[in-house]
Amino acid sequence: MSKGPISQFIKHHFRHFNSATLVDAAESYNDLLQKNGKMFVTLAGAMSSAELGLSLAEMIRQGKVHGICCTGANLEEDVFNLVAHEHYVRVPNYRDLTAQDELKLLNRHLNRVTDTCIPEEEAIRRIEKFMFEAWKDADKNNKPLFPHEFFYKILREGKLVPSYQIDPKNSWLLAAAEKNLPIFVPGWEDSTLGNIFASYCISGEIKNVHTVRSGIEYMTELCKWYGEVAPKSQIGFFQIGGGIAGDFPICVVPLLHQDLKRTDVPLWAYFCQISDSTTSYGSYSGAVPNEKITWGKLGVETPKFIIESDASIVAPLVFAYVLGW
Repeated sequence: MSKGPISQFIKHHFRHFNSATLVDAAESYNDLLQKNGKMFVTLAGAMSSAELGLSLAEMIRQGKVHGICCTGANLEEDVFNLVAHEHYVRVPNYRDLTAQDELKLLNRHLNRVTDTCIPEEEAIRRIEKFMFEAWKDADKNNKPLFPHEFFYKILREGKLVPSYQIDPKNSWLLAAAEKNLPIFVPGWEDSTLGNIFASYCISGEIKNVHTVRSGIEYMTELCKWYGEVAPKSQIGFFQIGGGIAGDFPICVVPLLHQDLKRTDVPLWAYFCQISDSTTSYGSYSGAVPNEKITWGKLGVETPKFIIESDASIVAPLVFAYVLGW
């Protein structure tokens, strides 16, 4: 693959420490793809509000991402940005905000994520309207769906098109919907729309809490997907951040091996984590990759990388390198 100016810059300047690991991880990512391998990406933190879709969407379109596990926040915030980008407010001096400054943002219905404020009315409530219609229809007809499937439904129906405020090519979830990419969203109830769905269940407007399918069902689907794909193609694990987005899916291998006794299923074939978590006692996000060998997730020979840096800087650079930009 010919390399563009970003990749050439990275290759020339990134020679040591975390920068060298970035190059090694990106080249190993490409090696896996060239061997007909698949890459599974996990999204923690607020990467959608960081607009990772600017690079991740193209990765999906070019077939360089084959499955995603993300938090409920990352699932919804990509679409919030899609329909309300012009109403977002950036607060570059967020470190200097007082409690009173924060209260003023609350009174303006601006929900702050570090230096970026998500507008409640233009983003959250706009999506809520369409999502409630989809939930209500599924509830009435007893046709439960996973959280990401409800998003796929409203995106494919084109109901949000008149509200688009960014180039749709920069929405990673829209790219995923077009590819029908497998997505897994553990702990979805810990998200804005998850909270809203719970409120409709409490008020009785949604009769069946199982109208939105659960995390256990996501795990069974993940086992099915991994069990079908891994024997045919090696599957790598590219983890952005830590937490449940990473811990939930990587457990699929020991589940298959130890609990279902399917010891023939291959281990994850590649591992890379971008994290600024400090290695510490009991921290999953800060655990070194070799610890995962003891849990039956990775093998001794598995290529393993940790890039200890800011994912909002590093992930787009890795993706740019993999894309040859």
